[in-house]
Amino acid sequence: MRLPITPSEIAPRLATGAFILNSGLGKRGADEGTAAGLHGFAAGTYPFLGKVEPKTFAKVLSTSEIVIGAALLTPFVPAAVAGAALTGLSAGLLGLYLRTPGMTKPGRSLAPTQEGLTIAKDVWMLGIGLGLITQGLTGREAKVTVGGRTAKRK
Repeated sequence: MRLPITPSEIAPRLATGAFILNSGLGKRGADEGTAAGLHGFAAGTYPFLGKVEPKTFAKVLSTSEIVIGAALLTPFVPAAVAGAALTGLSAGLLGLYLRTPGMTKPGRSLAPTQEGLTIAKDVWMLGIGLGLITQGLTGREAKVTVGGRTAKRK
């Protein structure tokens, strides 16, 4: 039986999946102070989250990270599906980075401040997510051109 992932997807899926799974597990059972901090940071950027209770927000965030991390680590989850989940998560995190005052250097710069550095790295997760989507949607067979002739390599 052939897995729905290619060997080139293994390293990025392992690295991001383990990172996100660990992050989600670390937030599971967050105390009131931690939940309030996470919620306050997110609600400052995404005002609609202000209606959600901090403990509920932390629980949903934790569960989401655990599910996304597990999807990335599970080889039976297609690349496009795992990539879409990773892209959604990282796009939300980059929104926090770009919209939160003090995360980027003054003057409309995208360069991170020291405080923004921990979130700015999520641009790599966005790139990996988009790469997984692209890989999943463009097919699995490599095309090889030899002597002007194109053939599919399995």
